[in-house]
Amino acid sequence: MTLVKVNNKPFGNFVDEFLNDFPALGKSWINDSFSFPPVNIHETPDAYHLEFNVPGRDKEDFKINFENGLLTVSYEKKEENQSEDYKTVRREFSYRSFKRSFSIDQQVDATRIQAKYENGLLKLLLPKKEEAKQSSRQINID
Repeated sequence: MTLVKVNNKPFGNFVDEFLNDFPALGKSWINDSFSFPPVNIHETPDAYHLEFNVPGRDKEDFKINFENGLLTVSYEKKEENQSEDYKTVRREFSYRSFKRSFSIDQQVDATRIQAKYENGLLKLLLPKKEEAKQSSRQINID
């Protein structure tokens, strides 16, 4: 299976290099504005496992879509209505939207993809098709 990242750092290193020249902005502003959640990808004989590090979010705000061999995971925080008697003095929690796409080959059984969100990790299970599962066997030498 080939997993190819799409939409990761859309502006490339140009923005990083440009903004690094402005120390007043700080690295955290750069990382918050142009970063995507990190993802771990594991392979077992039966499936691929993707883990997105996305703590503090609601599972209802995630969208997972598979179309034409492209798996897309996106997040958009729904706006909260604030009352007039409640004023935020400082906001450091940042829940920016993101969209990550992966090109998935024919080994994955798209009809059985599963997802769950627990303890700040969005976990996706991409089961392999039966014919794609590799069985190990001992090969005798003549």
